[in-house]
Amino acid sequence: MNQYPMLQVALDTLDLDSALETTRLVHDVVDILEVGTILCLAEGLGAVKTIKTLYPDNIVLADVRIAEAGALISKMVFDAGANWISVLSSAALPTIATVAHEAFSRNGDVQIELQDGWERSKVSQIRDLGISQLIFHKSRDSELLGPGWDLELLDTIKSMSDQGFKISITGNLNPEDMATFAGIPIYSFVAGRAIRNAKDPRAAAEEFQAAIKAVWQ
Repeated sequence: MNQYPMLQVALDTLDLDSALETTRLVHDVVDILEVGTILCLAEGLGAVKTIKTLYPDNIVLADVRIAEAGALISKMVFDAGANWISVLSSAALPTIATVAHEAFSRNGDVQIELQDGWERSKVSQIRDLGISQLIFHKSRDSELLGPGWDLELLDTIKSMSDQGFKISITGNLNPEDMATFAGIPIYSFVAGRAIRNAKDPRAAAEEFQAAIKAVWQ
């Protein structure tokens, strides 16, 4: 586990040029460059290849959210140079297994996107495949209710972390949210709009990093 949670910037733009405007400013401040689902759909996996070529020292995640055809899609993603790949928790276990096999054979890793209705029993089966990364989302409905995170969800996050899972957090995060997770060994925080849409994306990323270090000294 890293000393501090890592910072991941979500590049959910409609074109590669817009994404590169952000990466140019923040690549040395963030740890993980996420080629978002929207960008993958808009530009194809060439966006993954370009970003990894330009920034070989960053972890590059292809957020393709695999639901099926795991063997083929994961091969395409890792051939494009990605380090990590995302899979939906609703995917069938054989699909997840094929993705894990491809990832681990390439020294890559797998993020499981926990969707509404995810089951702990299935997550335990996923762990048996060697996958340890889980992504927890703050739902859009929760966002509409205002700032803060549901206490029940925080308890679940802590419980899964205590079981050895590497937990990533996303959902319209701001630097002030970091303190909410004090005492939990978070693996990474995923920020999209708060960095991409900021007047000064680099300063925004630096503010996230400062908040992370202040909590996890």
